Amino acid sequence: MGHIRDRQAVVIGGTGFIGRHICRALTKRGYEVLAIARKPAEPISGVGFLALDAVSAPSEDIVRAAQSADLVVNAAGDSWEGDEASMTASHIPLVDRLVDAVAALPRRPRLVHLGSVHEYGPVPDGTAIAEDHPTAPRTPYARTKLVGSRIVLGAADAGRIDGCVLRVTNVCGPGTPRGSFLGGLAHRLRHTTEETPLTVTLVDDRRDFIDVRDVAEAVVLAASSPVTGRVLNVGQGDAFSMRELAGLLIAASQVPDRLVREESGAVHSKGGSWTQADIRLARRLMGWSPKVALKESLHDLWAASATSSRPAAAAARTEGH
Repeated sequence: MGHIRDRQAVVIGGTGFIGRHICRALTKRGYEVLAIARKPAEPISGVGFLALDAVSAPSEDIVRAAQSADLVVNAAGDSWEGDEASMTASHIPLVDRLVDAVAALPRRPRLVHLGSVHEYGPVPDGTAIAEDHPTAPRTPYARTKLVGSRIVLGAADAGRIDGCVLRVTNVCGPGTPRGSFLGGLAHRLRHTTEETPLTVTLVDDRRDFIDVRDVAEAVVLAASSPVTGRVLNVGQGDAFSMRELAGLLIAASQVPDRLVREESGAVHSKGGSWTQADIRLARRLMGWSPKVALKESLHDLWAASATSSRPAAAAARTEGH
């Protein structure tokens, strides 16, 4: 695309599952993109890379990396598997230092921070969660994510930064990490044979899942949106049965039904059994709405898992939305 690359973006956590898609989306829109992460990963075409641990590096290093940026995206975060100490480190001090760095820059780049729908905490079944819904998170992941979001919102309210928070629901699509339910299921389906049939345990939950490319598009729109000091929900806006989602992925895999057995005794997951985001505000304020149907998302997840079925890096440090 014949863009003049006159805008610069820095993506913290740019080599993670969601970060990689954000980097690609911004590049397509004409940004010169720098991905920052703790260690090198597979290169992203057209994207620069800087190895920097934003949790422990001196603040001056973050300021230096972002000094000519028009946009800073925080897509870093620990997964569900992270322990409380690592989740606290990457969801609270990292955000604190990132906000300080952005506030210190003369160009005043815009900050788009990825939060999580789990910051709201468990809700009654049937609830479409709007941005004014009270927050009452119950897991270490959700509690630490909420503190990070509040740091960004507080700094924006105080006029220190120009920024917003995108509260993202569960994310799927190509590159879904193996540590997640759907990523793990795809990996197991790749190794399902007549000799090793698959037994799957499904939670009796309904959850809002959004394709990772739709999340990346929301970040692109948030980058140029006048919305500051606000939370915007980013999700499909619907609650899907985990059984239905597993069925779509199994269908995409073309593994015969006779090789897949569901274990009896359904269980509820710890994060609450229902998520459904009310996404009308993002549509109204940014013109964003999801475009990728879940059937397509899971088909693409399956297709991409063919290349990632070799031993992969641990799923920690990918986003546990």
